[in-house]
Amino acid sequence: MDARASSPLRGIFWMLITGLCFVAVTALVKYLDNAVPAAQAAFLRYVLGLVFLIPMWKVMRDTQLTRRHYTLFGARGVVHALGVTAWFFAMTRIPIAEVTAMNYLSPVYVTLAAALFLGEKLAFRRILAVVAALVGALIILRPGFRELNIGHFAMIGTALLFAGSYLFAKITADEVPAAIVVAMLSIFVTIGLAPMALAVWVTPSLWALLVLFAVACFATVGHYTMTLAFASAPLTVTQPVTFLQLVWAVTLGAVVFGEPADVWVIVGGCVILGSVIFLTIREAQLKRRGVTPSVHAPKT
Repeated sequence: MDARASSPLRGIFWMLITGLCFVAVTALVKYLDNAVPAAQAAFLRYVLGLVFLIPMWKVMRDTQLTRRHYTLFGARGVVHALGVTAWFFAMTRIPIAEVTAMNYLSPVYVTLAAALFLGEKLAFRRILAVVAALVGALIILRPGFRELNIGHFAMIGTALLFAGSYLFAKITADEVPAAIVVAMLSIFVTIGLAPMALAVWVTPSLWALLVLFAVACFATVGHYTMTLAFASAPLTVTQPVTFLQLVWAVTLGAVVFGEPADVWVIVGGCVILGSVIFLTIREAQLKRRGVTPSVHAPKT
């Protein structure tokens, strides 16, 4: 920790780059605007991203996996594939700012699920943070005060599905190298998306393929710079920087896509993000372990 704490500016810099990469992912998917069906777009993104597994080949070859590991990886692949499809679908139905704000719910669901299924203690501070996050979600959605469309429900489902994916990741990360967890996710999500993509397949244009490859590139770079940020500075420094993703998403939606800035989305997003930052920093101070995933981890 001392080494990381000695480079806070470097950590902030890499987290800024991370946020820009993930906002670029969101913007590119929004830009596709149903050029291909959501399931097919998600499938192509993962197929094109398989090229980034080449550097992991040696670790994959040398790691001995059991039938149990493959079962867990397969189950995670199915859950994550459904979540990715729902996320791609939501991107075509609701504003970028709402997608970004509701993305922050996944770590909150993970906290609840870890208590229910992994036997982790649900301390009072966790309960308060969860309640605050759910209040933030209600501020964004405002049921009864505005009409909700299927995109909002898709994002709620997305957050729940990714929470399940993170739980599988936690179990496997305790048993195999992190590179294997990442590689197996890419492989099994691609397999899980294949039948859904084939069911709605349309011939993609070259431009759509290029956009989806750019999505894969930005997502990969974002993961890498996020790792550099964590290696450079403690969470107390890097986590608050994730707030800028919501600022950039609102700005991008208004300037590029003509989506009016909704003050309630901003307020609700800040409430959710505040609760997640509190959870993450507090848990990091108490014990160094990957229970609550990073709120800025991309969903693709």
